[in-house]
Amino acid sequence: MARVPAGVRGAAITGWGTAVPDQVVTNHDLERTLDTNHDWIVERTGISERRIGGTTAGLSVESGRQAIERAGLQSGDIDALVLATTTPDRAVPGTSSTVQHLLGLSCGAYDLNAACSGWVYGLVNAHGLIALGAEKVLVIGTDTLARITDWDDRNTAILFADGSGAAVLEAVDGPGQLLGWHLSADGSAEEALYAEVGGKLQMEGREVFRRAVRIMVDSATASMAAAGVSADEIALVVPHQANIRIISASCERLGISLDRASIVLDHTGNTSAASIPLALADALDRGRICEGDIVLFVGFGAGMTAASAVVRWSAPVAPPTVADHRQGGLT
Repeated sequence: MARVPAGVRGAAITGWGTAVPDQVVTNHDLERTLDTNHDWIVERTGISERRIGGTTAGLSVESGRQAIERAGLQSGDIDALVLATTTPDRAVPGTSSTVQHLLGLSCGAYDLNAACSGWVYGLVNAHGLIALGAEKVLVIGTDTLARITDWDDRNTAILFADGSGAAVLEAVDGPGQLLGWHLSADGSAEEALYAEVGGKLQMEGREVFRRAVRIMVDSATASMAAAGVSADEIALVVPHQANIRIISASCERLGISLDRASIVLDHTGNTSAASIPLALADALDRGRICEGDIVLFVGFGAGMTAASAVVRWSAPVAPPTVADHRQGGLT
């Protein structure tokens, strides 16, 4: 765990954006090709539909542009771009370079792969960049898992989807939002969830579930301890949207009621690195986060990564200042 040292230059989220593809795949659609049904999928996962399509770069550009505009900035204001993704459009170059070009940025850009934990890893990275002198950093989490999903495999086809979420972090006077953070990984469990280069996702569902709850709870507990806050002080938890049973079990063990969680997976599916920023944007757009609220981000992913961060919300939460042209929307 890591407490933010006193005197470190802080940051705050000042803009956010989302993008999801137009194509909707419902549980009833999957019934036609898989040995499953709508009620079983909802009971096991909490998912009713998911969005698929698009490229990692294309979705990233959409969410990133919204975040920049909502923050009231121009593309030239961004000092660094961090793109968290497991599904780059090419092996080389990094998809962040494509996104940097298409957004008209003139800054450094790099990909970060921590699977479903990636956006929180990127958030911590961005705070480090700002502590070292950057003024404004764009953090995007995007995955297009549909193209590495075996749609004949019920184990994975009911879960995974495509999407993107972004946030702009800006340097502030004072300590900023971040109170504590935690990152971890356990490569000994990589066979539980993986995809070979050019291959499809392979998952041992029971093993993932068993490990996921434990490492999410461990990571969240470490971040809260570093931040010096208790579960009772958490106004909202924004978890990785993997499975409603994982979210519910993790919240129960943390002592946080499920009604204090931002949940969007019923209509987004598991979008990997995009899931936490999608859930954050939904909470902000719905007015669920107020000035001074303590918010917990927590996720887990392949490689058995885990990541969490505790922030005290300080950025203004205002109505959208850009057209809400998210493809398909989140509502």
